[in-house]
Amino acid sequence: MTTPMLALVLLMLIVAAFEAGRRRAFHVAGNEFRSLHSRPRYYGSYTALWCIIPALLLLVLWLSLKEWVITSLVIAELPAALRSQSPGQLDLLVNDIRNQVATGGAAADALPAVAIAVDRYRDLQWLSYTAMWVAVLSAGIVGAGLAWRRIAPQFWARNRVEGIYKGLLLVCSTIAIFTTVGIVLSVLFESIRFFNAVPVLDFLTGLEWSPQTAIRSDQVGSSGSFGAVPLFAGTLLVSFVAMMVAAPVGLMSAIYLSEYASSRVRATAKPMLEILAGIPTVVYGYFAALTVAPMLRDTGAVLGLSVSSESALAAGLVMGIMIIPFVSSLSDDVINAVPQAMRDGSYALGATQSETVRRVILPAALPGIVGGLLLAISRAIGETMIVVMAAGLSANLTANPLESVTTVTVQIVTLLVGDQEFDSPKTLAAFALGLVLFLVTLLLNVIALHVVRRYREQYE
Repeated sequence: MTTPMLALVLLMLIVAAFEAGRRRAFHVAGNEFRSLHSRPRYYGSYTALWCIIPALLLLVLWLSLKEWVITSLVIAELPAALRSQSPGQLDLLVNDIRNQVATGGAAADALPAVAIAVDRYRDLQWLSYTAMWVAVLSAGIVGAGLAWRRIAPQFWARNRVEGIYKGLLLVCSTIAIFTTVGIVLSVLFESIRFFNAVPVLDFLTGLEWSPQTAIRSDQVGSSGSFGAVPLFAGTLLVSFVAMMVAAPVGLMSAIYLSEYASSRVRATAKPMLEILAGIPTVVYGYFAALTVAPMLRDTGAVLGLSVSSESALAAGLVMGIMIIPFVSSLSDDVINAVPQAMRDGSYALGATQSETVRRVILPAALPGIVGGLLLAISRAIGETMIVVMAAGLSANLTANPLESVTTVTVQIVTLLVGDQEFDSPKTLAAFALGLVLFLVTLLLNVIALHVVRRYREQYE
């Protein structure tokens, strides 16, 4: 009586409701199918929707409240001595009861009251699953039955179905909006706590990053330095190197594949190029750490340059290779979307193919290309694994790509690794870095919209 099994039974019920609604439409129409306001499949869809929506709402509500209700009932039946414990101890007791239920029975050394609570918890769990099956399936059957009875030749099934779809789309959009607002607020509140301990100006303009702090006031240790400028500089340096690789290679690849390559070459080269997007970033990190970084170090030794074993150049080069498919695929789609009539008009005026690409196609596709480049920049700013393995963790304030640097995302991961308590500036600094990263990305999007609106041209 598991939830996946219930979902499977509910899916079968939906199929049956669809078929029942469809057959009902045929039955009420007789031989005059033109008398139906909508096609029979809309009547089937209407019945299926009235089957699934009430059942799903009830299922989600039940699963959300089930554990709370069962826990409350079990706690209410515990002896007064156990119920009067502190909230923390009571939570530990409840977790212990749940663990014993999950393992199949009460422990041998468990208290009699705990053993009774384990059995009671198991009984309530079984009763909950049974009631959930009955309630959810009943809701689906009743909803489908009510919809089935409303089917008539003049019933506007298509309008009702499209209205339900519109409502579902509105709900999904609302969930996405509230999720975004929740993410921003959660980061913002924790960042405010951090800025109560560390001044904003010191964070944004400080030149030294050392988030280690003493655990106790009487302990000898660092007081912490939270100047984030080295992190911002390292992020920009690695992203700049990556875009110097990805932007020209990706854009030129897109121009060649869309304007010059034959259909056979395009059918072979484009999938091979997009394979790069499917390679896990940790594999790129291994490639950067084991191949690219040693090669750069050896090459620098030959040329008399001092290249760190972990450098921004190695991370940026490999990251640029990873981003090439993003730039290439998006630019290729945008270039192919330029109307063929514009190419034909340019050729008719005597322009060569290269002149057509430079003076007609690229200006027309500029908004989409800018969007692709900004997406690639965002991808570069948010990359972590390659930087960890190829650029290191040193917060060095430098513009030399041959030295080791670190980025904002790497430090966020480093600060939140392990069991951390969210009451120290060291941990809260991760949220402040995330907030700055969010604002930078937002600024990039605003710039992109400005560029698109400035250079957009309408073609008919």
